[in-house]
Amino acid sequence: MLYLNSLSEAEEIFKALSTPMRIRIMELIYENNHMSMNDLAESLDLTNSAISMHVGKLEAAGLVTIQTTSGKRGVMKVVRPRYERLIVDMVPGAGVNARKCYTDEIAVGHYTNIDVKPTCGLSTSGNLIGDLDNPKVFSYPERFKADILWIGSGFVTYNLPNRLKPGQFLTEIQVSFEISSECPEFNEDYPSDIYFDINGKALGKWISPGDFGKRRGMLCPNWWPAGLNQYGLLKTLIINGAGTFMDGTHKLSSTTINDLNIDYNSSINFTFSVPQDTANCGGLTIFGESFGDYSQNIQVKLFYEESNEPEQS
Repeated sequence: MLYLNSLSEAEEIFKALSTPMRIRIMELIYENNHMSMNDLAESLDLTNSAISMHVGKLEAAGLVTIQTTSGKRGVMKVVRPRYERLIVDMVPGAGVNARKCYTDEIAVGHYTNIDVKPTCGLSTSGNLIGDLDNPKVFSYPERFKADILWIGSGFVTYNLPNRLKPGQFLTEIQVSFEISSECPEFNEDYPSDIYFDINGKALGKWISPGDFGKRRGMLCPNWWPAGLNQYGLLKTLIINGAGTFMDGTHKLSSTTINDLNIDYNSSINFTFSVPQDTANCGGLTIFGESFGDYSQNIQVKLFYEESNEPEQS
């Protein structure tokens, strides 16, 4: 999900989508997530230079990514959408000034607590860490370089940076991540109940539809085995005054930001879990910036407001 604080912040997006041809390009790449520049040119009866111009505008606006990969006739450039949803604040006064936030990114291997059951594993962009399906590798020091993590059941906890200062009050947390189920090898239809909590407070459950592997992940290294996890879905968990939501529209629970009781002194421990006794115990996979389809780690935004009360002397 892409969240924009104001109409002015969304101006470049609107410009990029101002022509019917670019809207059609977006429709095509959502329908088929491995279309190349040549495929688009053929489908739309455009020259290569014309399709390059249109896709370049969409890329400059941050709506698509272009990945170079090998094809039947040599190297090809595949165009993929970056976001599933776009939300724009249109109300005057609900923009940048009212939506102050701290933004951080956490590498997949920088967890602070973990308990896993096979199938499980870790890998850097260059090599697997230790043996597959061996929970003890999650304690190896190399895990800090890990860029993909998968577990059959259990939990993994990350400490979210708390940059709030005295007088600043948390109004919303957004956590964005690429995620899927975890099946031995892969299974596109393999639901998994993935639960979330902060500081032990339940946020709700999202059901991952499967462990995707019919094609290679757009970012996966060339050496990465075809039978292992390839890519996930980009999801954004949002906790605000109205409750907890996935991608801003699907409500997971009534847990609000106030229920978390977080101030500038608080630790913020965010946990993914798949209990063994849940109805769909299908594990989870978390993808970092060099695996899957999206070039990002776990992204965190803390939105806050400032107190207007004068300081006491």
